[in-house]
Amino acid sequence: MSKKFTFIGAGSLDFTRDLVRDILTFDAFTDCTFALMDINEKRLNYAYEGVKKIIKASGCPAKVIGTTNRKEALEGADGVLITILQGGVDVWRNDIEIPKKYGVDICVGDTRGPSGIFRFLRTAPILLDIIRDVEDVCPNAIVLNYTNPMAMLVSYLQTQTKVNVTGLCHSVQGTAAMLASWMGIDKDNLDYVCAGINHQAFFLKLESDGKDVYPILKERIHDPNIAMEEPVRNEMFKKLGYYPTESSGHNSEYNPWFRKRKDLIEKYCTNGTGWNPGEYAYILHEYLEREDTWEREYQEWLSSDSVDLCRGEEYASNIFNAVFGDGTPYFFNANLRNDHYITNVQSGACVEVPVIATKKGIHVTNRVTLPDPISLMVDHSARIEELAVKGAIEGDPDYIFQAILFDPLTASVCSMEEIYEMTQEMLWKNKDFLSYFKTLSLTKI
Repeated sequence: MSKKFTFIGAGSLDFTRDLVRDILTFDAFTDCTFALMDINEKRLNYAYEGVKKIIKASGCPAKVIGTTNRKEALEGADGVLITILQGGVDVWRNDIEIPKKYGVDICVGDTRGPSGIFRFLRTAPILLDIIRDVEDVCPNAIVLNYTNPMAMLVSYLQTQTKVNVTGLCHSVQGTAAMLASWMGIDKDNLDYVCAGINHQAFFLKLESDGKDVYPILKERIHDPNIAMEEPVRNEMFKKLGYYPTESSGHNSEYNPWFRKRKDLIEKYCTNGTGWNPGEYAYILHEYLEREDTWEREYQEWLSSDSVDLCRGEEYASNIFNAVFGDGTPYFFNANLRNDHYITNVQSGACVEVPVIATKKGIHVTNRVTLPDPISLMVDHSARIEELAVKGAIEGDPDYIFQAILFDPLTASVCSMEEIYEMTQEMLWKNKDFLSYFKTLSLTKI
């Protein structure tokens, strides 16, 4: 029987295009149906035309439908992919700009800290609505979430549903490929164990042909070109002994060491040569630039003759193939609530751990104990995220303030009263999205 894949947020054009291409590389899915759903009709129409182009180029008998009706798109789905952004740039730019008024300099702001927490608060009720529809019309579907902030959203959802929801990110395999290239090793020959939380996981084992290659990496990071490519991550590796996932820009805002003073920003976050060294509001600037270019760029791709049909590095298609395709087992890193998967991170928090997908589902491969200093960092972040999740579930803004109060970067530059005032300002700015809160006024004693 042919399979159905539903894309919620299909207007995330690059994701939709790449994941459709990947799915069609598997023989089990060549006759599948793609159901594209988005609330933005213009972007939905572009996604529809893009998928038609890929199907035609592949020569597969697959079908595609586009709709703004979520339940219609989900009806009978075998696999569901969620790639939404709640609120446009004019909404989430406040996540970056309000903290800056208080001295909190943020690069991306989609994961944790004040900006990540408020993105989570806007997104959580919408994702829960999506999952309630899944429960109604396709309860056995495999749901893969790509929407950030990954850890808080997955924890929030898995707390409230039995639907098979797994969070996916490309930072683990992306970092592994980068490290392999630095060391001159074929990435397929790199054997690793990576664990932690999303965007703050660490490579606990790094081997090739059965040999530890960390000594090679320790030498390579002193190469001037490599040193400048990832200045924040390389510094963390030197001081902590394990290499972290996600770019220097992301990592710089998850801890107190790199963004609390202008001289530190200049040293670690301004002159790097990687894709995201740590410039203030980096992703906001990228989005604002793409507001004027995305349509023209996508039209150019639609009118071009060539179509890349080679499978990419995203996990999703391989997971679907393992669970309800040809059954080839697939190892990857997933975001799941911690059921003793990491022994020294808070139970129930969302962790990023090695798993395997098979016809029996998605299962964690082995229990992990993080090295003590890594556990100290990761568990602290995980506990903050769980406090924010609790605030969302209970509709209590005081938990949101307290979560931001302990954010490492925010606490390094702000007083308690300043964090209180900043949180209150952000609560009022997001009032249109927080109607599920009992109140938006913080307790004042």
